[in-house]
Amino acid sequence: MPYTLNDKLKDLKPYDPISGDYSIRLDANESFLELPIELLEKAQYAMADIAFNRYPDPNATELCESFGAYYGIDPALVTAGNGSDEWLFIIASSFLMRGDKILTVEPDFSMYRFYGFLAEAESVVYQKKEDLTIDVDALIAAVNESGAKVVLFSNPCNPTSLGLRREEVRKLITSVSALVVLDEAYMDFWDQSLLGEVAQYDNLIILRTCSKAFGMAAVRLGFAAANPKLTQTLRAVKSPYNVNSVSQKIGALVMNEPELLQQALGEIILSRKALQASLKELESKYPDQLYVYDSCTNFVLVRMPRAKEVFEGLLERGIAVRFMGDTLRITAGSAEENAQLLKNLESLLSSSTNP
Repeated sequence: MPYTLNDKLKDLKPYDPISGDYSIRLDANESFLELPIELLEKAQYAMADIAFNRYPDPNATELCESFGAYYGIDPALVTAGNGSDEWLFIIASSFLMRGDKILTVEPDFSMYRFYGFLAEAESVVYQKKEDLTIDVDALIAAVNESGAKVVLFSNPCNPTSLGLRREEVRKLITSVSALVVLDEAYMDFWDQSLLGEVAQYDNLIILRTCSKAFGMAAVRLGFAAANPKLTQTLRAVKSPYNVNSVSQKIGALVMNEPELLQQALGEIILSRKALQASLKELESKYPDQLYVYDSCTNFVLVRMPRAKEVFEGLLERGIAVRFMGDTLRITAGSAEENAQLLKNLESLLSSSTNP
């Protein structure tokens, strides 16, 4: 008899990011800044110290110490992963039993519910308000009434570009018995992190990444921070050698350069502010065609009735942004990339008003 996939696998489709050769990529929320050549040269020399015939440090000790030093957190509370995606998969598959409920918010990062689905958990969705903000009291009620075992959301949010302030997140954590998994992938661009408080809570895991502000999307580094008990559990359920030696070495080198990272962070934030301001100008010029959300991330979300048409028009011009139904998510790029995006976007908007 032929082999048959089980019900949860048979209709799955792979994650489908934009592929193709586009001159301007503003679709994946990566940093537009490459690592400085002097840092790359240091990384090349560091490769000579790696024993390629040996497994990597299972605890990624040097890397976690560098992370701890940069963020001012005890490295004993930090566990490294192969990107934040690995942590999402591990947490869903380990902290959820079949039939348990995982609560996510909508809109948010689409993979959260997917990993819950693979864990055979029941999905509960809290729908954000029309303005894409979260009513924390309503969210708390949804968690408690549903009996969810895990609450998972991003703050600041991808794709809305909006964030919950620190005191609101604290209220959520202390008002539910569920495990709160707080994905702070974009918190480098804001100032409302709970990373420094993570040891105070028995039901909190914070995820961070090197892919957005640090310009290291290629090496796939993510971190989970939690109190000692949860940290011990996370280290027990991850695979023993989950972060390769090359990524560990490069990650530690980069995070040991705080001045460089802060300078890059400042450039990205300035780019996002400039992009947002220019998009707001287009909004005032074409009020029926776009609405620009405020942002505390490295991207801007724009609601457009012709989002798909504009998205395809930009692709034809060699510019990739993220199409999300009736919105476009636009990553802040270099000054030149932003200028090209805005020029072509206005061309597309004006063509519809002046046929």
